[in-house]
Amino acid sequence: MVSVKRLILDVLKPHVPNSLDFARTLAEQGAGYRVNFTVIEVDENTETVEIVIEGEDVDFDAITQALSSLGGSLHSIDQVEVVNDA
Repeated sequence: MVSVKRLILDVLKPHVPNSLDFARTLAEQGAGYRVNFTVIEVDENTETVEIVIEGEDVDFDAITQALSSLGGSLHSIDQVEVVNDA
C-alpha cells in the first residue's frame, strides 16, 4: 500500500480564521499529523501560505475538505512524499 507521508501545499486563505486555528483544524484531520504553517504574503483580504503536513498516511481528501470549509483555496501541491509500505 502506498502512503502519503508529506505534503507541501500553496494555499490562499482569508484572514479569519487565524493561522493557529487554521493549522489546528488541519492537524485534527488525522492522528499524529504534524502541520507547519508559513505565511508567505498578506494583502487586504487574504494570506498566501505554505502548509507542510506530515503523518503516517496523510488523507489528502480530508485535508482539501478542511481547507475548503475554512475558506481556503488550494493553489498547488508543491511537494509530495509517498512510501510503498508493502
